[in-house]
Amino acid sequence: MAGKHTLGWIGMGRMGYPMAERLLQAGHAVSLWNRTRAKAEPLARLGGRIVETPAELAGCDLVFAMVSTGKDLDEVCFGKGGVAAGGRGRAPKIIVDCSSISVEDSAGCRAKLEALGVDFLAAPVSGNGRVVKAGKLSAVASGPRAAFETAKPYMLSFAPRGVSYVGEGELSRICKIAHNVMLGVVIQNLAEITILAEKAGVPRHAFLEFINNGAMGSMFTRYKSNALVNLDWTTTFTPELLRKDLDLGLEAGRELGVPMPVTAATREALQAHFGAATLQPDPKAYLEKDFAATLETVALAAGIKLKSEAVPVPSGLETED
Repeated sequence: MAGKHTLGWIGMGRMGYPMAERLLQAGHAVSLWNRTRAKAEPLARLGGRIVETPAELAGCDLVFAMVSTGKDLDEVCFGKGGVAAGGRGRAPKIIVDCSSISVEDSAGCRAKLEALGVDFLAAPVSGNGRVVKAGKLSAVASGPRAAFETAKPYMLSFAPRGVSYVGEGELSRICKIAHNVMLGVVIQNLAEITILAEKAGVPRHAFLEFINNGAMGSMFTRYKSNALVNLDWTTTFTPELLRKDLDLGLEAGRELGVPMPVTAATREALQAHFGAATLQPDPKAYLEKDFAATLETVALAAGIKLKSEAVPVPSGLETED
């Protein structure tokens, strides 16, 4: 059933499209904009209204954004035809940014929006496109509490596992950086112990089944198991983006006086993957594959040549299994 607020959505990428799709499937009326219109057009069949510029969303009560960088967010908000380019009184009441951008970029956008009387929620999410489709996405938000309470029911349409409010300002950005630091540490350690078990003679699928059935298993280890077993490096998150987030985490640690030796070691281990990529026929294309391909770098260092085990592995995402 549609809510009492008018909604807009900016960004139809790997994450934005399925998130907007879930809003529409929940019965909400949503106006959509994407730089490449064709990517948004399939959602018209679900009732989405496609607009030609972000400025056409200025009359909405809430506008959600899922873009690639802080520069992109600034452009869709304040550039020519931007959603807030019309100035005070000609902008949405609330803008909810679900993108993963830096603390500095987020704070800069917040200051400019607040000057226009627009409430800004920083609301990055945890998961990938497959997780969105399975209804297992979660989010973390910071900004004005009243704006959060208004946006939360709509956010639960695409983040049904929960939307955590952590306070004012850019605190949610710190949470997302910390989240992705953990992502890097976990995938690196998972790769190392999987190769350790394989070199001892344990098939990867059997070892990961044991991990996933035990106390250390998680949604993440389950949906990454197929990649590690069958060497499926379909991109969900690139090594370059992971390296950026590890660097942001280490920078925050230095600024706040928090020692992060495990993160530092993970950052160096990941850098080895960039070196190993130079052995590939097309290093650039290889580094655009999923970050789980670090398994191959660990295997290389261990003297193992990996092969797909060609074993079906459930992802733990019910809509796919």
